[in-house]
Amino acid sequence: MKIAILNPSFGENFVRVARWAAKSRGRVQRHPDYLLTAAQILINAGHDVIFVEAAARNLTPEESFRIVKNFRAELLVIHATTPSIYADIDQARVIKDQNHCKVAFVGQHTTAEPDNTFEIAQGVVDYILRGEYDDTLKDIASGMPPKDIAGLCWHDGTKVIHNPNRPAVNVNDLPFPAWQLIQPEWYPDAGKKYPFLTLFTGRGCNNACTFCRDPQLMYGYNLRTRDSKLVVDEMEYDLKLFPQIREIMFETDTFTADPQHVRAVCHEIIKRGLHKKISWSCNVRINIDLELLPLMKEAHCRMLMVGYEFGTNEALRAVRKGGVNVEMGQRFSQRAHELGFTLHGCFMIGAPGETRASARATIDYAKGMPLDTIQFTGIATYPGTHLYKWAKENGYLLAKDWKDWLTAEGEQKTLLSYPQLSNKEIDELIDVGLKEFYLRPKQMWRMLISIRSIGDFLRKLYGLGAFLDYFWKKIFRKKA
Repeated sequence: MKIAILNPSFGENFVRVARWAAKSRGRVQRHPDYLLTAAQILINAGHDVIFVEAAARNLTPEESFRIVKNFRAELLVIHATTPSIYADIDQARVIKDQNHCKVAFVGQHTTAEPDNTFEIAQGVVDYILRGEYDDTLKDIASGMPPKDIAGLCWHDGTKVIHNPNRPAVNVNDLPFPAWQLIQPEWYPDAGKKYPFLTLFTGRGCNNACTFCRDPQLMYGYNLRTRDSKLVVDEMEYDLKLFPQIREIMFETDTFTADPQHVRAVCHEIIKRGLHKKISWSCNVRINIDLELLPLMKEAHCRMLMVGYEFGTNEALRAVRKGGVNVEMGQRFSQRAHELGFTLHGCFMIGAPGETRASARATIDYAKGMPLDTIQFTGIATYPGTHLYKWAKENGYLLAKDWKDWLTAEGEQKTLLSYPQLSNKEIDELIDVGLKEFYLRPKQMWRMLISIRSIGDFLRKLYGLGAFLDYFWKKIFRKKA
């Protein structure tokens, strides 16, 4: 079967496969890892597959239409998102009309809202693949009758049918992503060495944060780590395919949750000598076993992307950020800094019960630790999550339509508003946090002396440009 996988554009620099689908404040792009894993499964099954990366490349819809038409696709696969769902359906409609193909939607939004998606699609969408869609997609492509495909939602002509859930995949059976269908240079990120690739060391999560979509909608609460040899095999494969890449980002939310797995991966990297060839970075929770850090450093882990989230223990409890507290974050940061890691802190404002004082505490928390870079966002509120349900039931959710998830410029939009802290105040505090952190002379000096190469200089320059672009456009909007 001829299958076109489309990552559609939706305005300039829209980041479709990130945790927050929007034009990011850092003007970054995310690699479509899961889509390309599914693509490789289809290729291995003998299907003819193209991947149209319209989002990262800012292709116009018309360019996407032309590519898919020339390919003569029989099945179109689209990763749909909450803010872009109407546009995704519109693009699918044009392609379906010109190719007379079937249309399958995947992703968190359609997993959470399959009935609504079928309703607004009005016959455009044939299949919605819930949760982990790798094998579901393979079954569709093989010609299996829809009624027999686990994890599938489909319309029988009179009503929507929700087939039983599909069991979680064995992550050791998954192929490496079909990176040959993209170029790593399409994905800029000021925090990573350029160019870089992402790598998932497993799926699932053993935590239950109320705001996080993927465990609740896609991969479940059981952390499934891949065999350490496979993880390092993939690193070697990536380097062979793209010798120019300078870093690999372990994008797994909870890479460090399983100390035994971390040790095995690090020892395998060192055993094969990869620590002398390329650096890697990873996501970290602050309750990491601190004894892992020296080994990770020896294996040439460069940067830690750290989910601090909030600067008060009350806010952390409010979002069920289990097993962590503010003091733990401070101890972790000091130890990681002593070992020479680059630290990127992820912070949010807008937890249930948030006040100006608690938000101020988060800003001061970020400023008080030896962090190299940070990001501030309003807490994300997506359909299908516990936070979304809670906010909607209590009247704190401002959005009335899927279009309300972004500003007119495609930026992230604060959707929660409380009696004690409005959405406008949350937005104001986000900007205060960014300015106060980055505009300190101490911080500017820290970032300046961290430049060790032309690549570091160019990354810092890109980050500065993103920072100025974000605030310049905010000033322009206010004047307008």
